[in-house]
Amino acid sequence: MMGAADAVPGVSGGTIAFITGIYQELIKTLSNLGLEVLRIAYRQNIKAAWRYSNASFLCVLLLGILCSLILFSNLVLFLLSDYPKILWGFFFGLIAASSVVLAKSIEDWGKFSVLFFMIGSISSFLLTTMTSTVVDASMINIFLAGMLAICAMILPGISGSFILLLLGLYSPVLSAVVNFQGMILAVFAAGCAAGLLSFSRLLNWLFFHYKNLVMALLTGFLLGSLNKVWPWKETLTTRLNSHGLNVADQQQNISPFVYEQVTGSQSQLIAAIFFAVLGSVLVTALDKMNSKKDTS
Repeated sequence: MMGAADAVPGVSGGTIAFITGIYQELIKTLSNLGLEVLRIAYRQNIKAAWRYSNASFLCVLLLGILCSLILFSNLVLFLLSDYPKILWGFFFGLIAASSVVLAKSIEDWGKFSVLFFMIGSISSFLLTTMTSTVVDASMINIFLAGMLAICAMILPGISGSFILLLLGLYSPVLSAVVNFQGMILAVFAAGCAAGLLSFSRLLNWLFFHYKNLVMALLTGFLLGSLNKVWPWKETLTTRLNSHGLNVADQQQNISPFVYEQVTGSQSQLIAAIFFAVLGSVLVTALDKMNSKKDTS
């Protein structure tokens, strides 16, 4: 699920991690990676280092993400191209319901929690209104893009693939996944590893000391990101992608009731609403499952 979400510009794999109840374990696991694992392996044994790093959890999760990216990248590209309103409707319902679930988990809605919630909402909203730039797909840029994308990827509401889209590197990286271009994937993975090792430690420290404020901030990130996944948009400007095709660059949200008049395309309102409700129901069901698990 995280792999499929990360393939969509505007949807965060961190959102899926929150929905499924593994987010804090993921952040804690990532923050434990480093030289200490090597020291434990040297002084004790590989088994002790494996347990310390929670490697079983991490390997299974990464395997699921990798398999999803390989199996569903073409499907996601197809849905984005031919059925974008239905796909965005599903993720809109998913993220909207996730915002409600996350807000309920905040223990104290004091003035600082409200302030951080507003900061998260505004910053996420402004990020979704930014227009993309064209960055040369050099190895150093691919590495730096990996660092930025992975930091965004583990934050709910901020999409790593959307960061790549803003940099103009989304198509080269996704094409590398689809076509198994080893050099680009290796450099991008190295950038992701560097970003994870640094950012996950900071995030884990913030969770430990200021959990309530961090949760409020992340809830704001989720709510603000709804601007990106609104299904009905009017294209204001276009740009040439890496394949020489015209694609949307700057867009604005419009009402589904005037969408057909403005764009000349069908709004698919009923289908989009259906899949938005489906996404909301999925989140609610997962939240109830997690609540029962926590109670037991």
